[in-house]
Amino acid sequence: MNPDASNQQSDPAPSQTIAGMRVAALVADRFEQVELTGPKSAFEAAGAKVDIISPQHTLTGMKHHTPGDSFVADVALKDARADNYDALLLPGGVANGDSLRIIPEAQTFVREIVAGEKPIAVICHGGWILISAGLVRNRTLTSWPTLQDDYRNAGAHWVDQEVVVDGNWVSSRKPDDIPGFNRAAIEVFAASRARGRKAA
Repeated sequence: MNPDASNQQSDPAPSQTIAGMRVAALVADRFEQVELTGPKSAFEAAGAKVDIISPQHTLTGMKHHTPGDSFVADVALKDARADNYDALLLPGGVANGDSLRIIPEAQTFVREIVAGEKPIAVICHGGWILISAGLVRNRTLTSWPTLQDDYRNAGAHWVDQEVVVDGNWVSSRKPDDIPGFNRAAIEVFAASRARGRKAA
């Protein structure tokens, strides 16, 4: 088990398993490492497959201001298709969020996820891409506190809470929130899958 994830995942209840779901984890270089590894480990423990999608092939995670481990993307952003995924994970990290928000392919990918009514789990600075893609108006979210003006200026309702669930979106503020973030995301992902099966 990844050492960053050992204290950040919780065992899902049987009704919350998301076995067979495919989750896209969209990141650029210098993402906040534990905000990827913690949720990824929890989602995989619940039965999902998580792909790291990135404009870079090789990535460095960050432990706040300190470089962490190296990662290799599973899918290049240019080759990623929203139709291949059931949910989206947006980890934070200042450099990561600031880089992704101006990449047209990244904006297109998240817009297609939203258009497909697929759930999103976003933490810390991960929401910048949602803001730049014009997707947060009338949404209630939380984030790292320095993003609150960005959210409000984009028409969102920002709150300071550990976890916020707004429809099929889950948001949290920081690494300390990851256990609650993981639990809420798994619940929302599982509910989304159940709705899809009922509709089918």
